[in-house]
Amino acid sequence: MSTSDGRWLHAMVRPGPADAPKVVFEAGAAASRSSWGLVQPLVAEFARTVVYDRSGLGRSAPDPAGRTLDRMAADLVEVLAHFGPGPYVLAGHSAGGPIVRLAAARTGADIAGLALVEPTDEAAEVLFSPRFRRNERIFARLGVGLASVGLLKPLYRPMLRAVPDDVRRDLVREAFTPQVMRTMGEQARTFLDELAAWRTTPPDPRGIPVTILSGGRAGDGMNAAVRAQANAAHAHRVANSPHGRQVYAHRSGHLVPITEPELVAEEVRRLALSRPDRPRSR
Repeated sequence: MSTSDGRWLHAMVRPGPADAPKVVFEAGAAASRSSWGLVQPLVAEFARTVVYDRSGLGRSAPDPAGRTLDRMAADLVEVLAHFGPGPYVLAGHSAGGPIVRLAAARTGADIAGLALVEPTDEAAEVLFSPRFRRNERIFARLGVGLASVGLLKPLYRPMLRAVPDDVRRDLVREAFTPQVMRTMGEQARTFLDELAAWRTTPPDPRGIPVTILSGGRAGDGMNAAVRAQANAAHAHRVANSPHGRQVYAHRSGHLVPITEPELVAEEVRRLALSRPDRPRSR
Protein backbone atom coordinates (compact mmCIF):
# COMPACT_ATOMS: atom_id res chain seq x y z
CA MET A 1 0.00 0.00 0.00
CA SER A 2 1.06 3.62 -0.51
CA THR A 3 0.98 6.21 2.29
CA SER A 4 -0.41 9.71 1.82
CA ASP A 5 3.15 11.03 1.30
CA GLY A 6 4.01 8.37 -1.27
CA ARG A 7 5.98 5.80 0.75
CA TRP A 8 5.43 2.11 0.02
CA LEU A 9 4.46 -0.11 2.97
CA HIS A 10 4.55 -3.84 2.33
CA ALA A 11 1.57 -5.75 3.78
CA MET A 12 0.44 -9.37 3.66
CA VAL A 13 -3.20 -10.38 4.11
CA ARG A 14 -4.69 -13.76 4.99
CA PRO A 15 -8.44 -13.89 4.34
CA GLY A 16 -10.79 -15.07 7.04
CA PRO A 17 -14.52 -15.10 7.81
CA ALA A 18 -16.20 -12.04 6.32
CA ASP A 19 -18.25 -11.28 9.44
CA ALA A 20 -15.31 -11.40 11.88
CA PRO A 21 -13.15 -8.44 12.93
CA LYS A 22 -9.93 -7.83 11.08
CA VAL A 23 -6.70 -8.24 13.04
CA VAL A 24 -3.69 -6.01 12.31
CA PHE A 25 -0.31 -6.88 13.82
CA GLU A 26 2.35 -4.34 14.81
CA ALA A 27 5.89 -5.66 15.32
CA GLY A 28 8.57 -4.64 17.81
CA ALA A 29 11.39 -2.13 17.42
CA ALA A 30 13.57 -3.71 14.72
CA ALA A 31 11.13 -6.43 13.73
CA SER A 32 9.16 -6.95 10.53
CA ARG A 33 5.89 -8.68 9.70
CA SER A 34 7.81 -11.99 9.96
CA SER A 35 7.90 -11.75 13.76
CA TRP A 36 4.20 -12.73 13.65
CA GLY A 37 4.87 -15.73 11.38
CA LEU A 38 3.67 -18.28 13.95
CA VAL A 39 0.68 -16.25 15.18
CA GLN A 40 -0.88 -15.00 11.95
CA PRO A 41 -1.84 -18.44 10.54
CA LEU A 42 -3.58 -19.34 13.81
CA VAL A 43 -5.55 -16.10 13.90
CA ALA A 44 -6.43 -16.42 10.20
CA GLU A 45 -8.58 -19.41 11.15
CA PHE A 46 -11.19 -17.03 12.61
CA ALA A 47 -10.35 -13.52 11.32
CA ARG A 48 -8.94 -11.64 8.36
CA THR A 49 -5.34 -10.83 9.28
CA VAL A 50 -2.92 -8.12 8.14
CA VAL A 51 0.81 -8.01 8.86
CA TYR A 52 2.92 -5.18 7.49
CA ASP A 53 6.42 -3.75 7.61
CA ARG A 54 6.98 -0.29 9.03
CA SER A 55 9.09 2.08 6.95
CA GLY A 56 12.71 0.98 6.76
CA LEU A 57 11.95 -2.59 7.89
CA GLY A 58 11.27 -5.74 5.89
CA ARG A 59 10.20 -4.80 2.37
CA SER A 60 8.99 -1.26 3.14
CA ALA A 61 10.83 1.82 1.96
CA PRO A 62 12.67 4.01 4.51
CA ASP A 63 11.02 7.18 5.76
CA PRO A 64 13.07 10.31 4.96
CA ALA A 65 11.04 12.29 7.51
CA GLY A 66 12.17 10.14 10.46
CA ARG A 67 10.65 7.48 12.71
CA THR A 68 9.00 9.18 15.66
CA LEU A 69 6.38 7.35 17.69
CA ASP A 70 3.88 9.91 16.46
CA ARG A 71 4.75 9.21 12.81
CA MET A 72 4.73 5.42 13.22
CA ALA A 73 1.27 5.57 14.78
CA ALA A 74 0.10 7.81 11.92
CA ASP A 75 1.26 5.14 9.46
CA LEU A 76 -0.76 2.50 11.33
CA VAL A 77 -3.83 4.74 11.13
CA GLU A 78 -3.30 4.85 7.35
CA VAL A 79 -3.02 1.05 7.25
CA LEU A 80 -6.40 0.79 9.01
CA ALA A 81 -7.97 3.27 6.60
CA HIS A 82 -6.58 1.32 3.64
CA PHE A 83 -8.09 -1.99 4.76
CA GLY A 84 -11.55 -0.69 5.57
CA PRO A 85 -13.76 0.44 8.44
CA GLY A 86 -13.28 -2.49 10.83
CA PRO A 87 -14.03 -3.64 13.44
CA TYR A 88 -10.37 -4.29 14.22
CA VAL A 89 -8.33 -5.99 16.88
CA LEU A 90 -4.85 -4.46 17.03
CA ALA A 91 -2.00 -6.65 18.28
CA GLY A 92 1.30 -5.03 19.20
CA HIS A 93 4.49 -6.66 20.47
CA SER A 94 7.14 -4.85 22.53
CA ALA A 95 7.64 -1.34 21.07
CA GLY A 96 4.64 -2.07 18.87
CA GLY A 97 2.46 -1.78 21.98
CA PRO A 98 2.73 2.02 22.29
CA ILE A 99 2.29 2.38 18.52
CA VAL A 100 -0.97 0.41 18.72
CA ARG A 101 -2.21 2.39 21.72
CA LEU A 102 -1.56 5.75 20.05
CA ALA A 103 -3.10 4.68 16.73
CA ALA A 104 -6.19 3.34 18.51
CA ALA A 105 -6.64 6.69 20.27
CA ARG A 106 -6.43 8.58 16.97
CA THR A 107 -8.16 6.47 14.36
CA GLY A 108 -11.79 6.76 13.42
CA ALA A 109 -11.90 3.01 12.78
CA ASP A 110 -13.97 0.73 14.99
CA ILE A 111 -11.50 -0.93 17.39
CA ALA A 112 -12.84 -4.06 19.11
CA GLY A 113 -9.79 -4.56 21.31
CA LEU A 114 -6.04 -4.27 21.83
CA ALA A 115 -3.83 -7.31 22.40
CA LEU A 116 -0.55 -5.96 23.78
CA VAL A 117 2.11 -8.66 23.88
CA GLU A 118 5.02 -7.88 26.20
CA PRO A 119 4.44 -4.16 25.50
CA THR A 120 6.89 -1.40 26.28
CA ASP A 121 5.06 0.66 28.90
CA GLU A 122 5.75 4.08 30.36
CA ALA A 123 5.02 2.85 33.88
CA ALA A 124 8.31 0.88 33.83
CA GLU A 125 10.85 3.24 35.40
CA VAL A 126 13.80 1.24 34.06
CA LEU A 127 13.07 2.45 30.52
CA PHE A 128 14.08 5.99 31.40
CA SER A 129 17.31 5.25 33.23
CA PRO A 130 20.57 6.57 31.72
CA ARG A 131 21.88 3.01 31.54
CA PHE A 132 18.95 1.74 29.48
CA ARG A 133 19.20 4.63 27.04
CA ARG A 134 22.95 4.19 26.72
CA ASN A 135 22.66 0.46 26.09
CA GLU A 136 19.99 1.04 23.45
CA ARG A 137 22.21 3.49 21.56
CA ILE A 138 25.20 1.15 21.78
CA PHE A 139 23.22 -1.83 20.49
CA ALA A 140 21.90 0.14 17.52
CA ARG A 141 25.41 1.29 16.54
CA LEU A 142 26.93 -2.13 17.15
CA GLY A 143 24.11 -3.76 15.19
CA VAL A 144 24.92 -1.81 12.05
CA GLY A 145 28.49 -3.08 12.19
CA LEU A 146 27.48 -6.67 12.92
CA ALA A 147 24.95 -6.64 10.09
CA SER A 148 27.53 -5.24 7.70
CA VAL A 149 29.83 -8.24 8.24
CA GLY A 150 27.10 -10.88 8.51
CA LEU A 151 27.39 -11.46 12.27
CA LEU A 152 23.95 -10.24 13.35
CA LYS A 153 21.99 -13.27 12.15
CA PRO A 154 23.78 -15.82 14.43
CA LEU A 155 22.45 -13.96 17.48
CA TYR A 156 18.91 -14.93 16.44
CA ARG A 157 19.40 -18.63 15.69
CA PRO A 158 16.81 -19.80 18.28
CA MET A 159 14.14 -17.63 16.65
CA LEU A 160 15.12 -18.79 13.16
CA ARG A 161 14.84 -22.42 14.22
CA ALA A 162 11.35 -21.85 15.64
CA VAL A 163 9.61 -20.35 12.61
CA PRO A 164 8.30 -22.04 9.42
CA ASP A 165 10.59 -22.34 6.40
CA ASP A 166 8.96 -19.54 4.41
CA VAL A 167 9.17 -17.13 7.35
CA ARG A 168 12.80 -18.14 7.97
CA ARG A 169 13.71 -17.37 4.37
CA ASP A 170 12.16 -13.91 4.64
CA LEU A 171 13.96 -13.24 7.91
CA VAL A 172 17.32 -14.30 6.50
CA ARG A 173 16.85 -11.99 3.50
CA GLU A 174 15.37 -9.00 5.29
CA ALA A 175 15.87 -8.92 9.07
CA PHE A 176 19.63 -8.66 9.57
CA THR A 177 20.66 -5.78 7.32
CA PRO A 178 22.39 -2.49 8.14
CA GLN A 179 19.24 -0.68 6.99
CA VAL A 180 17.18 -2.43 9.66
CA MET A 181 19.63 -1.39 12.35
CA ARG A 182 19.74 2.18 11.07
CA THR A 183 15.94 2.26 11.22
CA MET A 184 16.06 0.94 14.78
CA GLY A 185 18.46 3.73 15.70
CA GLU A 186 16.22 6.33 14.06
CA GLN A 187 13.19 5.02 15.97
CA ALA A 188 15.14 5.10 19.24
CA ARG A 189 16.17 8.72 18.73
CA THR A 190 12.89 10.11 20.12
CA PHE A 191 10.84 7.06 21.18
CA LEU A 192 11.57 7.16 24.92
CA ASP A 193 11.15 10.92 25.15
CA GLU A 194 7.73 10.67 23.51
CA LEU A 195 6.82 7.75 25.74
CA ALA A 196 7.93 9.61 28.87
CA ALA A 197 5.36 12.33 28.09
CA TRP A 198 2.64 9.68 28.40
CA ARG A 199 3.36 9.35 32.10
CA THR A 200 1.24 12.47 32.63
CA THR A 201 -0.83 12.49 29.41
CA PRO A 202 -1.35 8.94 28.08
CA PRO A 203 -3.39 8.32 24.91
CA ASP A 204 -7.14 8.25 25.42
CA PRO A 205 -8.13 4.54 25.65
CA ARG A 206 -11.57 5.35 24.17
CA GLY A 207 -13.22 2.57 26.14
CA ILE A 208 -11.40 -0.08 24.09
CA PRO A 209 -10.86 -3.46 25.84
CA VAL A 210 -7.19 -4.15 26.51
CA THR A 211 -5.47 -7.49 27.09
CA ILE A 212 -1.78 -7.58 28.03
CA LEU A 213 0.25 -10.77 27.68
CA SER A 214 3.24 -10.71 30.02
CA GLY A 215 6.23 -13.03 29.94
CA GLY A 216 6.53 -15.29 32.95
CA ARG A 217 10.29 -15.67 32.86
CA ALA A 218 13.47 -13.63 32.74
CA GLY A 219 15.52 -13.96 29.59
CA ASP A 220 15.58 -12.48 26.08
CA GLY A 221 17.65 -9.60 27.42
CA MET A 222 15.58 -9.07 30.58
CA ASN A 223 16.95 -10.05 33.99
CA ALA A 224 14.71 -10.88 36.95
CA ALA A 225 14.55 -7.27 38.18
CA VAL A 226 13.62 -5.88 34.78
CA ARG A 227 11.07 -8.67 34.32
CA ALA A 228 9.43 -7.74 37.62
CA GLN A 229 9.26 -4.06 36.62
CA ALA A 230 7.81 -4.90 33.21
CA ASN A 231 5.09 -7.11 34.66
CA ALA A 232 4.24 -4.55 37.32
CA ALA A 233 3.92 -1.90 34.59
CA HIS A 234 1.64 -4.23 32.65
CA ALA A 235 -0.53 -4.73 35.75
CA HIS A 236 -0.73 -0.96 36.16
CA ARG A 237 -1.81 -0.52 32.54
CA VAL A 238 -4.48 -3.21 32.90
CA ALA A 239 -5.80 -1.55 36.06
CA ASN A 240 -6.14 1.72 34.14
CA SER A 241 -7.62 0.24 30.97
CA PRO A 242 -11.23 -0.50 30.03
CA HIS A 243 -12.04 -4.19 30.54
CA GLY A 244 -8.35 -4.74 31.29
CA ARG A 245 -6.96 -8.25 31.43
CA GLN A 246 -3.43 -9.50 32.14
CA VAL A 247 -2.43 -12.97 30.97
CA TYR A 248 0.90 -14.60 31.81
CA ALA A 249 2.88 -16.55 29.24
CA HIS A 250 4.50 -18.75 31.84
CA ARG A 251 6.91 -20.51 29.46
CA SER A 252 8.13 -17.29 27.82
CA GLY A 253 10.48 -14.38 28.21
CA HIS A 254 10.03 -11.38 25.92
CA LEU A 255 9.48 -13.24 22.64
CA VAL A 256 5.98 -14.52 23.38
CA PRO A 257 4.86 -14.52 19.70
CA ILE A 258 7.64 -17.04 19.01
CA THR A 259 7.50 -19.16 22.16
CA GLU A 260 3.73 -19.26 22.84
CA PRO A 261 1.94 -18.28 19.62
CA GLU A 262 -1.13 -20.33 20.55
CA LEU A 263 -1.65 -18.25 23.68
CA VAL A 264 -1.44 -15.02 21.69
CA ALA A 265 -3.94 -16.35 19.15
CA GLU A 266 -6.29 -17.45 21.96
CA GLU A 267 -6.36 -13.97 23.47
CA VAL A 268 -6.83 -12.31 20.08
CA ARG A 269 -9.74 -14.68 19.50
CA ARG A 270 -11.30 -13.69 22.81
CA LEU A 271 -11.14 -10.00 21.87
CA ALA A 272 -12.33 -10.61 18.31
CA LEU A 273 -15.23 -12.93 18.98
CA SER A 274 -16.35 -12.40 22.59
CA ARG A 275 -17.85 -9.62 24.62
CA PRO A 276 -15.34 -8.11 27.08
CA ASP A 277 -15.48 -9.55 30.56
CA ARG A 278 -14.48 -8.14 33.89
CA PRO A 279 -10.82 -7.29 34.60
CA ARG A 280 -8.80 -10.29 35.77
CA SER A 281 -5.41 -11.94 35.69
CA ARG A 282 -4.41 -15.55 35.33
